[in-house]
Parts: sequence; structure tokens; C-alpha cells
Amino acid sequence: MTFHVERIDHVVLRVDDIDAMTRFYEQALGFTVERRVAEIGLVQMRAGASMLDLVPGERPRSGANMDHLCFQVTPFDRAAMEQRLSPFGIALGETAERYGAQGKGQSVYFSDPEGNRIELKGPSE
Repeated sequence: MTFHVERIDHVVLRVDDIDAMTRFYEQALGFTVERRVAEIGLVQMRAGASMLDLVPGERPRSGANMDHLCFQVTPFDRAAMEQRLSPFGIALGETAERYGAQGKGQSVYFSDPEGNRIELKGPSE
């Protein structure tokens, strides 16, 4: 079995002022707040069929503020992902259920060759 990328599911940005950034995306681009996770200060905003997640805190790399980029894949087949990515020297992180633009589903993280964090997320359950 194999898998293919359907779309960008969500992008996570690390921000200094979560309230100001939430207002900006609401007012400037018409995004709406869909979900908040108070324990980590996360605001998840609807951006059409995708999501923009805003999370306060330290940026992952000097000057960078993208935490990770998530692609929705179909089907979620970890073995197929490993087979396809291992020739590039990429090892997948643990599989876990996470929330994305289409709801909760299985996902994994890895880093691309330049160190960008990528999430592959399956369909919602």
C-alpha cells in the first residue's frame, strides 16, 4: 500500500503576542477561532479547508517562527511512509492521535533535509 498528499492540513506559528496575532488573522484575513487549548496557550484558527495554529513561546530556530508544516495524507500507512522516506535517511517519530483541519487523526513527525519539521497526518477518525 502507498499514500499520497491530499493538501496542507495546518501550519503552526510560534508567536510573541498571541492576542495581537489572533486579531490580525481574524480582521485581516477573516480567519475564525475554532479551538483553544488553554494548557499550552494554543489558538487554532480556521483558514478555509486548512488550519493555522498559533502558539506562544520560544521559536524553534534563530529568527524562524514556523514550528511545523502539516500535510494531510491518505491513507495513513506508517509502513508505506517509512518505506518511501527511509532512502532519504529520514526516520519517523512516534505515531500519535493529533487534531488538525479535519479533526483528530493519526500523525507522525520528521525533519526534512534542511531541518524543517514536517507532520504527516491521516484522515480524521
